[in-house]
Amino acid sequence: MTDLSPNPQNPANDNTQELLRKLRQKQGNWVEWGMAIASLQKSGYNPQQIFEETGFEPIQQNQVIVGSQVYNSLEKGGASEATRSHYATRGSDILYELRLLTQEERAAAAELTFIHKIDADEARDVAKAIKDFSRFRNLPEGFSNHPGDAVAYQSWKLARQYTDLQERSRLIAKGLRFAHTPEARKQIEQLLVDFTVVSKRPAPILPFYRFESDEELPRILPVVGELPLTPQDLQNVPIVEEIQPFRLVKFAGEQAWVPLPGWQVLLNAEDPVVILCNSDRIPNQPPSPPKPLLVVIDRAQRQWDDSSYFVVDNGGELDFQWFETEAELPLLGKIIVIVRPKKIFDEEITKDAWQIDE
Repeated sequence: MTDLSPNPQNPANDNTQELLRKLRQKQGNWVEWGMAIASLQKSGYNPQQIFEETGFEPIQQNQVIVGSQVYNSLEKGGASEATRSHYATRGSDILYELRLLTQEERAAAAELTFIHKIDADEARDVAKAIKDFSRFRNLPEGFSNHPGDAVAYQSWKLARQYTDLQERSRLIAKGLRFAHTPEARKQIEQLLVDFTVVSKRPAPILPFYRFESDEELPRILPVVGELPLTPQDLQNVPIVEEIQPFRLVKFAGEQAWVPLPGWQVLLNAEDPVVILCNSDRIPNQPPSPPKPLLVVIDRAQRQWDDSSYFVVDNGGELDFQWFETEAELPLLGKIIVIVRPKKIFDEEITKDAWQIDE
């Protein structure tokens, strides 16, 4: 296991006590808290240690760290002084929802959330609408690239899928609230007289797997070689450290390996690679605290189909998406397996075989 305890001999940790004191006393604003927590984590403190020292729960730590990163990008993205001033003292939960947008999109979305005074749940919908809208090579008829029109388009699209007049009316009202251009407003108003229903195709089920037993968690061991060997050969083998929760193994250099069972879907893969991420990066998932995931991509499978999720280049960053119609973005590979870590109910008990036997 890698020891994440802070190293008092490290000069980079000289100011950690001051950072901890400021967090305990809630000095400064939430943006400064996020930056301080990020600095402590880089110094070697893990979220549980920071919680015990400051009272900031791990989920709150993640929110203010990510939220502060979004906030610090607002000025570069062109956000107004009024918007930046507003979010300097509140709204970490709202800015957190904008994390997957580009710098310019974050600024525009922050302006929109500030003007319309929306909450975190609505901010999540706004961010998704802007992100989905940005993938259009050609803008939908009647809608501009303004974030308000992006939200209006999402409302227009969803409203057309409902026969229930109450839900349809709610979405039309939302579209009219956010529509920025007269053309977009006209498209929304057309739904008041056009009751055509466009059936909605449900998103496919994501390929989640979970480790369920110790036998499914193989251990990787380094190979010294074949006899005859010298003592130097034995000494030259590097020490292997397993990184939880997936028992990832890293050797000298930049390359790392991770063990996976011989599931058929993996055996059939032509060019599988692994990406580590948190669960909040996976589309079409209900809101929940971020959890570590291991995502297996087959880089050889780049042909679109409507029952799979793919990895794409989204503004220079890898992103996971499902496309209802043929994708306009280049596909870099297909998601074939998503692995959750094995559930451990009491890690200390599992270390003692005699306790398990009883």
